[in-house]
Amino acid sequence: MWLIVGLIVGALVMGLFWLMKRNSFSLKWYEWLIGIVGLVLLLLTIQNYFGSLNELESKAASMFLLVLGLPALILLALSWQMVARRIKKA
Repeated sequence: MWLIVGLIVGALVMGLFWLMKRNSFSLKWYEWLIGIVGLVLLLLTIQNYFGSLNELESKAASMFLLVLGLPALILLALSWQMVARRIKKA
């Protein structure tokens, strides 16, 4: 599973760099920071969710989705919106 997750994350990062180069825009340091923290939280959520399900702890798995997954999605959406609004304004 982690090989596939690593390939997907690598493809997304490569696609981001390709898009940045093609459209000639850059990201501010705080946009990188928020995006990386969101991505790390999302990967941690995925790992803990499936680990809890393997141990037959479905309530713990659900709590990981709520406690770690929701902030991860919020941070990723916040980072995306900050970049989109800055590019649209320019």
